Amino acid sequence: MTTIATRTVEYPADGLTMIGHLALPAGVDRRPAVLLGPEGMGLSDVERCRADALAELGYVALAFDLHGGRYLGNPEEMLARCLPLLADPDRMRGIGHAALDVLRAEPRTDPDRIAAIGYGTGGAIGLELGRDGVNLRAIGTVNATTTGRPGEAARIRCPVWAGVGSQDPIMPPAQRTAFTAEMQAAGVDWRLTVYGGALHAFHHPPVDHPTVPGTGYHPQHAQRAWRDVVNLLTECLPLTEDCHPRGDGGPLGGPSHRRSTTHRADRRIRDLGQNGTCR
Repeated sequence: MTTIATRTVEYPADGLTMIGHLALPAGVDRRPAVLLGPEGMGLSDVERCRADALAELGYVALAFDLHGGRYLGNPEEMLARCLPLLADPDRMRGIGHAALDVLRAEPRTDPDRIAAIGYGTGGAIGLELGRDGVNLRAIGTVNATTTGRPGEAARIRCPVWAGVGSQDPIMPPAQRTAFTAEMQAAGVDWRLTVYGGALHAFHHPPVDHPTVPGTGYHPQHAQRAWRDVVNLLTECLPLTEDCHPRGDGGPLGGPSHRRSTTHRADRRIRDLGQNGTCR
């Protein structure tokens, strides 16, 4: 049975003390790593669960913080902080670099094999790290077809995947067009997946507080987006055979244990969607 380890990590960024969630796969060897960014509300059990699922797959994963350990469930408060942040690429990069430094400093992390995956504001931060020329193996975003300062997308050195709901009023067709035009003009290896009928934050299980208009959970597309993220990592940040955690009933790196770890990771995501918890 694979055993992951988790712990909180504190670090300074944006004038705040950030509190991230670090998830480590079984073993003691270096592994590829994923920097995981949250929606604008901030770090919650949703992102912690996803980090744990990535650790089940064999990655070191850091779910980073946006708001100094706070979760902003009030939409007005969230927008008051996030809108100025999204308008300031340098602030976004500062938050991203601070978290990236923590991830790189973890002894289990292979610092040359890191991907950035983010949702909403966290995805925009991942894109800004790419525009800042950070050496990443992949950038994946959901709900974040955000554009940057002119010409800076040419610094992106890795494939970019973006997922967005067809009915997302926050990332509407005009925004998607601007994003894809920016990527294309910069010569980026990019792809865009549009999930039919989905709103903004379609990946996020229902919450018990008011939300921004135009958001809504779509359970089928949430699962599909998770699989698309995993497929991106499989392609661009593969786990070598000696990186696969040992599962039940098969040798290290063999097909049976890979199926076992994938099943456990997928179960975490299913439980998250169905119960709002991550086992």
